[in-house]
Amino acid sequence: PGKPGDRQRLLRAINYSLRYLNTNSAVKAYQDYPVRGITRDRVRRSLIRFRELLLYSRTPAEFQRAVEREFVFYQSVGHDNQGTVSFTGYFVPVYRGSRKPTPEYRYPLYRKPRDFGNWAKPHPTRAELEGEDGLLGKQSPLSGSELVWLRDRLEAFLIQVQGSGKLELTDGKIMTVGYGGSTDYSYTSIGRELVKDEKVPQEGMSLPVLIDYFQANPLELNEYLPRNNRFIFFQETKGAPPRGSLGVPVTPDRSIATDKSLMPPGALALIRTPIPYLNQSGELEAPLVSRYVLDQDTGSAIKGAGRVDIFLGGGKVAGDRAGMIDWTGQLYYLLLRN
Repeated sequence: PGKPGDRQRLLRAINYSLRYLNTNSAVKAYQDYPVRGITRDRVRRSLIRFRELLLYSRTPAEFQRAVEREFVFYQSVGHDNQGTVSFTGYFVPVYRGSRKPTPEYRYPLYRKPRDFGNWAKPHPTRAELEGEDGLLGKQSPLSGSELVWLRDRLEAFLIQVQGSGKLELTDGKIMTVGYGGSTDYSYTSIGRELVKDEKVPQEGMSLPVLIDYFQANPLELNEYLPRNNRFIFFQETKGAPPRGSLGVPVTPDRSIATDKSLMPPGALALIRTPIPYLNQSGELEAPLVSRYVLDQDTGSAIKGAGRVDIFLGGGKVAGDRAGMIDWTGQLYYLLLRN
């Protein structure tokens, strides 16, 4: 199922992939691509033909018949060689922020320091960069690289997890930030850490549950946030839409992130998994859906053939939807037969 305008989103996402496939970085990515028969030219021709079918088919049934006739569906082997893929969702958080620190706005997001290329490895841990309580301030190696301050420590952390954010500033202006680099650590999920420590049950674990837990137990942020040593730096994006790892904008419900050492960048894919939507009562329900998507992003937690992260847009509803997704499904790539 889709909503009005969904077809336009799909067309827009296809056009962004075609833009990427015309770049030198796409040429290089496909020169190194490990799977025989999957070439940049074939991916590009597949997108152009799929777009033609989308634009000119008279009925959904006619469109689907043509796709099945003209395209091959390559299924990802998943994490078990049986095709099982684990799905999560990501989004652009919208929070309050300030360009200056105040007693209320104390938790900074940082630019990448100018001397970052000279930092010794292993890089400093999260606790060494911001303190166990997030308030290391002038003592931090990052002092002087602050970009903006937030009221809530968990909100600042969640912008790092999502890789971008939109901030409603105290002066009434809007500021957007995007990924600007990271320290050299793998990602650790604090939600999984809470489950491991039996603080919350595995069943029903979601972003709203995690937020509720830390609102009820704020001091535990000092214990759990430092467990994720991967620290994200930001740059101001001047209102531009969030971009994926391919350098093109990501489209809500139509862009996915996968492991780009394995999966074809910019390619057309089909995912089959439950996706949450608001029903007529304003409640989230998650029907099993099959959706055409474009592979346009990656992430530090997205490793192997059995992981997909679905981009769901910005704001609270997108966050609630993204926070619900933690289940399995299937992933297929569509390529023209010839």
